[in-house]
Amino acid sequence: MCAMPLAMANTGEENYIIKVGGKAETRKFLENLGFTPGCNVTVIAETGAGLIVRIKESRVALSMEMANKILV
Repeated sequence: MCAMPLAMANTGEENYIIKVGGKAETRKFLENLGFTPGCNVTVIAETGAGLIVRIKESRVALSMEMANKILV
């Protein structure tokens, strides 16, 4: 299986985070929200502006720009 951006993941499918990219401050921001390699993340819904995902028992809204920085 090849890595793909979270933005391309199917709704309702559980995914495993492989890598979080971007600048250091972006990676730190996402890490503080719980997006770390090895964690599971599920896309709950797609909105016009981005995604709503479930990570570590929380729901988080992400822009498509941020979702493209998370490889699953």
